[in-house]
Amino acid sequence: MTPENGRNRPGSLLMFISAMLIFGTIGVFRRSIPLPSAFLACARGILGGLFVLAYALIRKKPAVTALPRRDVIRLAVTGAVIGVNWILLFEAYNYTTVAVATLCYYMQPVIVLLVSPLVFRERLTPGKMICAGLAVIGMVLISGVTGGEDLPETNLRGILLGLGAAACYSVVVIMNKKTVGIDTYPKTVIQLLAAGLAMVPYILLTGGEIGTFTPKTAGLLLVIGLVHTGLAYVLYFGSIGGLKVQSIALLSYIDPVSALLFSAWLLGEKLSLAGIAGALLIIGSAAVSERLNNKNS
Repeated sequence: MTPENGRNRPGSLLMFISAMLIFGTIGVFRRSIPLPSAFLACARGILGGLFVLAYALIRKKPAVTALPRRDVIRLAVTGAVIGVNWILLFEAYNYTTVAVATLCYYMQPVIVLLVSPLVFRERLTPGKMICAGLAVIGMVLISGVTGGEDLPETNLRGILLGLGAAACYSVVVIMNKKTVGIDTYPKTVIQLLAAGLAMVPYILLTGGEIGTFTPKTAGLLLVIGLVHTGLAYVLYFGSIGGLKVQSIALLSYIDPVSALLFSAWLLGEKLSLAGIAGALLIIGSAAVSERLNNKNS
């Protein structure tokens, strides 16, 4: 869907930018919540899913119950993968900087690009291979291994967790591309609730430890679930119908760029010159990869 007059609607533009800025602060908030990542993912999915469900009911959007059982199961499985993706990303924030974890996560479009020949029978062109190569160089630069010092084990673990989150989200993107003809809101409600509920067995099997709640922790948890998930998703999906596809692709990178700026400003995390160069390579490669993916979809 594109704007009727071919121009971005100002209201949609403001909503989309707001959603990206909200997404960009999630790493900073996660750092302030002393709760296990699995419980945080569980609460995020359930709170966010209920928020979107309430919004859909108020605005009389298509009902979840109207979907065939086969589609509901497929979306629930996708939602479970989203839950795993969240756990890995939240853990990455614990072991490395928000900036590095975010940049690792934004390897996702490049991963989709590389597996598209196997999944979608698309040809791996020289342009796609260059994108992948530049992204890998960017990863090497932000990892710090070019600085001549041994990479701390915790930082390496954070990088691997961030890349694992990117791989999981790549699976979600591929599964969503194969799930067509379903309205955005019931699809999002099922996936978010499934992401949260899928964490319950994992939490129970790993001892059921939740941690200590304080009023501050409870408040931040509500912000992650209702604002960073529910509100942000409503703003995102409510705005894309009033924006050009090219604008959506470009403005999406407000998320990682703002995450880098917020982490530097609020957490005092700084990237080296090599890290900045790596960030530019990863974000640039991701942007081009996303464009190539959309062109072939």
